Order: sequence, then structure tokens, then C-alpha cells
Amino acid sequence: MKSVHITNYYHKTSGGISTAYNHLLDAADRHKRYVRLIVPGEESSVEEVGEYGRIYYIKAGFSPIFDKRYRLMLPWKTYLLEGAPIKTILRDEKPDIIEIGEKYTLSLMAGLLRKYILTVGEKRPMLVHLSCERMDDNMRSFVGEGRLTRWFARRYVANYILPMFDFHLANSDYTAQEFCDSVAAERDPRRSELFFNFCWRLLRAPQQPLDNRIFINQCGVDNVTFNAGRKNVELRDRFKSEYGIADDAKLLLYAGRISPEKNIGLLLDTMRSLSSGHDGHSYKLLVAGGGPSYDDLASKAGPDVVMIGHLTDKENLANLFANCDAFVHPNPREPFGITPLEAMASGLPVVAPNSGGLLSYASDDNAWLTNPTGEAFAEAIRSIFADPQRQEEKVANAVETAANYDWDSSTDSIFEAYDLMYETFTKNRALFDYREPAKVDFAGNLTAC
Repeated sequence: MKSVHITNYYHKTSGGISTAYNHLLDAADRHKRYVRLIVPGEESSVEEVGEYGRIYYIKAGFSPIFDKRYRLMLPWKTYLLEGAPIKTILRDEKPDIIEIGEKYTLSLMAGLLRKYILTVGEKRPMLVHLSCERMDDNMRSFVGEGRLTRWFARRYVANYILPMFDFHLANSDYTAQEFCDSVAAERDPRRSELFFNFCWRLLRAPQQPLDNRIFINQCGVDNVTFNAGRKNVELRDRFKSEYGIADDAKLLLYAGRISPEKNIGLLLDTMRSLSSGHDGHSYKLLVAGGGPSYDDLASKAGPDVVMIGHLTDKENLANLFANCDAFVHPNPREPFGITPLEAMASGLPVVAPNSGGLLSYASDDNAWLTNPTGEAFAEAIRSIFADPQRQEEKVANAVETAANYDWDSSTDSIFEAYDLMYETFTKNRALFDYREPAKVDFAGNLTAC
């Protein structure tokens, strides 16, 4: 079986999504399955990954909005016109499965394939949508909070994204819940008849049970690279000397994208609350990462915040993790969160909001979960150092939790999910094929609703 995975979110400086795709490509050899990845690049090129994996880089310009470090494959340049690179690759590869990991510029491709406007073979491939984030959260972060943005996101997901694909694969219950919420909102009789209904009629699939079409597969963590065995007094002293930090300071760490959807402002609120307290400790926050909000955060950061920038060397990053005193994760709407898992694997206490996809693995037994406010985060951080015995217990539980989220298990599970989807798809092709609609039901499996 051959699968082609298409996304705009794979970049040299991107985080969790690139990590997940890289491990999927590595697993291709282990499972002897052909896996192809189509992503934007500075120039068009092909990279072989082992015997079964391959990456196609499509020349693409930088995104004009949001994170302008990232390149963007646009429809009119990459798959709409005859001879466009993605269309050519798909026809050459003739995949059994096409997975699109994006809700915006690439998702239309699924509708075109479903309607046979875009063809890659005699029979169309199975269409899977990979959801690694929630659209309502993105709208909230980049456009604004309010009823209008929430309404738009739910209409878009229910009438455009959800019906165009045969199956949906999400990285957490939290991410998958957006599909269920969107469908529930569509049952509201007050909904208006706008552009979205046109999309539904033009591109929709025949009616199928929602709970049979949504799968969840959680990510993993590199427990070999990120581990508590990297703790080293000399390394810790070197970090403090390099960044001009006092010997008695507690080292707090944030690592990840510095972008509006990550709720980065909470870091500064937390440090202000910590500085106003008197628990006998001084605190320094190290910020490792880059993104569109980097300059803004740097301009507002006080002397208790050290901006490190993006660390490209994973060994250096793992050493930093293991030799800090606590990890601070500010995003209350994290889709899953590989980085907090890496912190857990490194033996680092994790302070995080009590919401989002991070709750897939984080609990009060292995992390310090609290409300996403500066005062609440500061209180949680103080409590780590106020009770060393409880700290030791939670960290031990966290290391054990991270050990259960290895990448081999994650990629094994995702291939099992693809096989189950494909078996259902081939046995009930009339149900999925828009040209031959039929009322066919089938047994459900993993459900997110």
C-alpha cells in the first residue's frame, strides 16, 4: 500500500508536525510501506528517506500572513492547472491513500478528487484529513475572539472540511472534538443559508455516520534523546554562566513556537507574579524558540527573561531540558503537545493549563495543572519547590508517562488506523464514492464523539 501525505506545515524550523512526519517516514522501512510526503521548499527537489520513504519539495514562496518564515503551496500554482507539480506527482505515484494535513489552501484538493475533477487513476484514492490543530482556536488567535469567528469556524469545518474527506485523523480527543461541536452547531435551525451550503452540495460525500469516520492517533516522544540521564552539574553551571544567571536562581524553561496561538503573553504575566512574591527563590525564564511574535516578546521581556532563540541541535535542546528546574507551557488550547512530553521524559516538572489536548497525558499526578493566569502559574511554580517530596513523586510519574508515548508505538498505531480505514473504504466504496451514492452502513470503531 502506498500513501501520499500533503501539508504546508513541514519546515526545517517547525516543530511537532514535522517531527511526526519524520517519524512516519522512518517507520516506512520498518513496515515496508511506501510513504510519500509533499511539502513546500525553497526549490523543487526529491529526497529519498530509506528504501520506502520519499519527500517531494515543491518550490513555494513565503506565506504572506501569519508566520512569514513558512512557505506555502498555493492551489493555482501546485495542483489546479494541468502540469502542476502536485498533480503530476500524484499521477506518477498512483497512491492508495491521499492524506491532506491542512484546512486551508490544500483541502480543496480532496473535493476535486472526490468529484473526479482531479484524477490520479481509474479509481480515486481514499481521502484522509489529518487534523493537528483546531480551526476555532486559530481563528481566535489570529483573527479575534467572538461569536462571528466561532460561527465561521464551525460552519467551515462542518460544511467544507468534514464532508470532503472519507476519514479524519486527529492527534487528540481535544482536536477531534471540533468536528463533533461543528456538526452539533449545524443542527441549530437558526443557521443561515450561505456560501457553506453551496460547498456542501458541490463537494459533499453521501451521508455517513460521523463516529465511523473519525480516528485518533496520539503522537510520541523521543525518550532516547530526551531523558533525565542528561542532568549534569557542569552543563547547568555552563548555561548559567553563558546567560548571566545567578547561581541560586531557579531555571524555568519555555521551548516552542513564539506565536499568538501559543498564548505567549502568559509567560510574562507569570514572571511578573513570581517577582512580586517572597518565597526565598529567584527565577529566570529561558525562552527557546522562534516565530512571528519573537520580536514583540523580546521587547516586552524584563531582566528575568532570557531569549535564547531557535535551537536547531536536538542534543543541545535535550541538555537544556534536563538541566533546568521546571518547564512552563502557557497554551490552554494545545492540540496535543509533544514538547511538554519531552520535558516529562527529561525529568522536568511541567506547569501547564488544565485544558486542551495536553490532558491526553498530563494530570495532577504527573504535572502541575492550573488556570492559565499569571498568578495561578506563579503559585504552581512556587509549589514545586515548596514540597520536594511531592515534586519527586510527580516527576517519577511523568517519566513513566513519557515512556508510554514512544514513536514506534505511535507510528505502528497510525498504520493500523490507515489499514482499518482502507478496509472499510474498499468494502463500501459505493458509500464513499460520490458518483455512486448508496445507503450503506458499517460497524464503527474508534470514535471521538
